[in-house]
Amino acid sequence: MLLMVVATMSFTFMQTLIKTVAADTDSPLHPIEIAFFRNLFGVVSLVPLVLRGGLSAFRTQRIGLHVLRATVQSGGMLSFFVALTLVPLAQVTALSFSAPLFATVLAVLVMGERIRARRITALVVGFTGVLVVLQPGAEALSVGALLVVGSSLAWGTAMTIIKALSRTDSALTITLYAGIFMALITLVPALFVWTSPTLEQLVWLLAIGAVGTFGHLAFAQAFKNAEMSAVLPLDFLRLVWASALGFWLFGEVPSLVAWAGGVLIFGSATYIAVREARLARAKAQAARTT
Repeated sequence: MLLMVVATMSFTFMQTLIKTVAADTDSPLHPIEIAFFRNLFGVVSLVPLVLRGGLSAFRTQRIGLHVLRATVQSGGMLSFFVALTLVPLAQVTALSFSAPLFATVLAVLVMGERIRARRITALVVGFTGVLVVLQPGAEALSVGALLVVGSSLAWGTAMTIIKALSRTDSALTITLYAGIFMALITLVPALFVWTSPTLEQLVWLLAIGAVGTFGHLAFAQAFKNAEMSAVLPLDFLRLVWASALGFWLFGEVPSLVAWAGGVLIFGSATYIAVREARLARAKAQAARTT
């Protein structure tokens, strides 16, 4: 549970740093360039783990799937980083909770997983929450908010691919190849908006890459050490941290709509994840007894 709290703080801190570096009044960096450095320094932060494990971290027979995952997730990351400069942190966080909902839909459509009434109901509630945050019809849809939804769809797709990769490859291998390929992919659009970062900005960019990677490792370790039902509800703290930091650093007043929609989205996504974990345990126990 402590690892999960650390992960939520790391993710929110990373997003805050991205927003800060992109809004630098003296020499702002484009969010697309920041995305490249996040991937580059993320790979650098993995070097100690790779050196400890040797070449085994590079062993895979599914390099094509790694490239596909990196391509999809790069598009989602670029959309997300741009959205951070356009939308309040709390709204970004609330909409980002929808990624597992998209992953569930894709698992049904692409991987042929069965879906029953409870999960369908949870999906309806979750996507209702997305509509609550977006408020279509009440005002012109925010480009930034739509970018967050697009990034959540991309991340949901990446989660589906990661699920397939995890059957054969280690977490370090999956993370390492994602970082390498995403750094190469995001370098291309970054060159079109390139601004040479100052020494101070390089320090912040290194922090973005390190904190983001640390958050992912803490997140994964939390699920490895404890039951999903115990740690997943704590992911909601991201909305708390985002609201507090957004108000403190950027003067963003978190809206009731963002919180209401976030509760609906997060609640439905958590219900689906916990229920799937329980069903998986029940199937494993049934298999052992037979």
